[in-house]
Amino acid sequence: MNITTIQTLGALKETGYQPKSIKDELRDNLINKIKNKETIFTGVHGYENTVIPELERAILSRHNINFLGLRGQAKTRLARLMVNLLDEYIPVIKGSEINDDPLQPISRFAVELIKQKKDETPIVWLHRNDRFSEKLATPDVTVADIIGDVDPIKAANLKLSYADDRVIHYGMIPRANRCIFVINELPDLQARIQVALFNILQEGDIQIRGFKLRLPLDMQFIFTANPEDYTNRGSIVTPLKDRIGSQILTHYPETIEIAKTITSQEAALDSRQSSTIFIPELAKDILEQIIFEARKSEYVDVKSGVSARLSITAFENLVSTAERRLLNSGDPKTVIRMSDFTGIIPAITGKIELVYEGEQEGAYNVALTLLGSAIKTLYSKIFPKIEKIEKQGVETSYDDIVSWFFNTSDDFEILDDILEKDYRSILKKVKPLSEFVKKHKGDVLSDELCFWQEFVLWSLVEHKKLSKYRYAEGTQFKDPYGSFISGL
Repeated sequence: MNITTIQTLGALKETGYQPKSIKDELRDNLINKIKNKETIFTGVHGYENTVIPELERAILSRHNINFLGLRGQAKTRLARLMVNLLDEYIPVIKGSEINDDPLQPISRFAVELIKQKKDETPIVWLHRNDRFSEKLATPDVTVADIIGDVDPIKAANLKLSYADDRVIHYGMIPRANRCIFVINELPDLQARIQVALFNILQEGDIQIRGFKLRLPLDMQFIFTANPEDYTNRGSIVTPLKDRIGSQILTHYPETIEIAKTITSQEAALDSRQSSTIFIPELAKDILEQIIFEARKSEYVDVKSGVSARLSITAFENLVSTAERRLLNSGDPKTVIRMSDFTGIIPAITGKIELVYEGEQEGAYNVALTLLGSAIKTLYSKIFPKIEKIEKQGVETSYDDIVSWFFNTSDDFEILDDILEKDYRSILKKVKPLSEFVKKHKGDVLSDELCFWQEFVLWSLVEHKKLSKYRYAEGTQFKDPYGSFISGL
């Protein structure tokens, strides 16, 4: 269909166009995409066997949908991606405020225009990208905002009485007729406003200042909400929940691999960062493990959730920490170091809600605790397990490393902004360290070797086999009894 040549109602009729509701439109296009094995919700990972099948069933059932889940679980993204299931263009009567279908007009303006001009009624074509409307529910939202109100200025200009329905100014919902309409954070919407949605969802009529208009609005409603036990500001009223066809529970990534895919996709890295900073795979694993540790931490409010945005911003901070070192040192390239993880703390402290115990501990210390827990968890999956209490006289895999620190008289320090060649030479001093990594990890990329070595040092600190002291310019490692001997 060549829409550029179809500009009137008569020309549209000649094409054999048949009106279709938006829910049927979504359903038919979904069926075609499933049959053609097309990826429907691109850029959404980890939902292939959980959320997406439920969403597809809801669309096939022509349901209005409520996404229920904690923050940072791609609820709004899923809603926006549903636009791709709409037809590319639909015809609309030109000048209509509520996107009237030329063959099924519902507004007084459209009906009278068709009576007057008949087949010469002008039409325009609405692209699917313009058929998405979104409203964030806030306590100050009014019925006038979302449904409509009497417009005294319009009444004065048109010299109409307030009894004439032409004085109505339509709100966001009527103006989103034949569109996808999203209300984010539904529980934040006042109960009286939620009640105003009842008739629109079920009966298709709207009530404005005494006017009862039978407007069979054709809409796909999508709501998003946090679990009610967390959202203390309000809740979804029961009759409204009863009118929403499907409630779909979202969740966080279930594996580190999925989480890494999401972070890599969403992180906004500069091309110069990508070309000059090497990021070991283990560094990515540690960063994601920090978020997994936060979601089960006794210091973090699990009802609030730990958003996927935390790992994205933390990853950006991690790379920027290495970039700043690169700029200060003048090196052409650098590799992420364990010390760079101190740079992600601002991203963590701003995105986790702490329980009372966490507040007592302090956000900064909680962030360090999460980093330590992530290191311990990953270490146990890669290297031999370190027992808390070991049998006397029994050799362990890391004895040579600890002995090296016990016997050395030099301070082993790694400065944050040290040159790359100096960083490598310092770690090379601890010969048992590189031997340990090669023995238990096998061949490691040369760019990654130093990171693995430093990772082992930090892990031994977390297991109380070494001690670590952080000061303004860097980090110092000692044997676990170094503080007593040195008097620190």
